[in-house]
Parts: sequence; structure tokens; C-alpha cells
Amino acid sequence: MMGSYTRAQVAALVDHTLLRPEATEADIVGLLTEAVDLGVFAVCVSPTLVSAAGTLSGGPVVASVVGFPSGKHLSEVKAHEARCAVADGAGEIDMVIDIGAALCGELDVLRADIAAVRAAVPDAVLKVIVESAPLLELSGEPLLVDVCRAVEDAGADFVKTSTGFHPGGGASVRAVELMADTVGGRLGIKASGGIRTAAVAVAMLDAGATRLGLSGTRAVLDGLP
Repeated sequence: MMGSYTRAQVAALVDHTLLRPEATEADIVGLLTEAVDLGVFAVCVSPTLVSAAGTLSGGPVVASVVGFPSGKHLSEVKAHEARCAVADGAGEIDMVIDIGAALCGELDVLRADIAAVRAAVPDAVLKVIVESAPLLELSGEPLLVDVCRAVEDAGADFVKTSTGFHPGGGASVRAVELMADTVGGRLGIKASGGIRTAAVAVAMLDAGATRLGLSGTRAVLDGLP
């Protein structure tokens, strides 16, 4: 129900996101200004723009992405990228798993990949992007459950649905429900990708999401009381 969440309550759960390849430092200044105006929890930006995003004293938490968007990076590269982002001011890291390894059932590979990033940034909040849409489409619900368990085993803080860049799609209510049923209460659940209206955002929260990744944040919040 739309009335069950206020605009301020939802804003406090939002990672206000700008990951377009053409984004500039000037765009990040605008993102920060909007983030403060909207009252969001964090901004999420590409690694090269973390320093620019951290220029506002007392501003939102800065998150950055690692192995983005394909996840097809060596674990050592992901770990180094995470260290650099944290050194530049990021407090949260959203890393992408190797989706191909997941589809092959190589859960030990996933655990090692995540653990490498966890070890590199032990004090940062670590969110792991599993691309739930293609996992569900190509393999089904049991694999998404197994991947969520591997994420937890490797020491992450959140499991996250999507990059928003995969052609297979973004977040779905069913994916969030499965993730919440598997690791909810122990890990955070971030729904991200294709959330463009207040109704969809509320549906994700009702399904168990504890954080939302939004690029069209203002449009979503404008639909709430």
C-alpha cells in the first residue's frame, strides 16, 4: 500500500545512482545537490568519480561499483578497485559477481571472488550484485538461493539484485522475496534496476528490500505522501 511508506522513509533507504559512462564531475555535483535535497541515504557513482562525490562535507554516504557491469574481472582487479575507491572516500562497495560462474554452479569461485574484495575493504559495507533476472531466467530459483547463501558465506553485508545494465532485466518482486527469505535479517537486500515508480519501489520494500538503487529518484519519491 502506497500509504504505508512516507516520502522521507523511502528516501532514507535510497542509493541515488549515476553510473552512465558519459557522466562527468559536473554531473556528480548536480547529483550531490539533488541527493541532499531529496534526503537520500547514499549516492552511488563510478570509481573515477568517487573523489568528486566526496567533496560535500556532511553529505550522503558515497558508494561505488567494482567489476562493473559484467563481473568478468579478475578477483585481484576487483579487490584493487575496491581498495582505490575506499581510499578515495567510498564507504560502500557494490561488486558484481561472475554470472557465468554462477550459472555453471561454481559457487566456490563466487565465494573466493567475494572474499577477495571483502578482505581488501574490511571496513566498508559490501553489497554483492548477483544479476537475479538472468539467474532466474536461465537456471531458476534454486540457483538464486544458492548464490545468496554463497554471498553470505563470503562475508558480504548485502545481496543486490542487479546492475541495471544487463539486457535480461533488473529487479523483480519475486527475486527480492527469494533473497529476503534466504538471507533476510542477516544481510541487507538491495533492489536495483528498473525501479521507476513509487508503486514498484513500495512493492520491492514490501517484498523485503532494505535498500533501493534508483537513478530516477525524484520521480519515485514524488509519488509518495
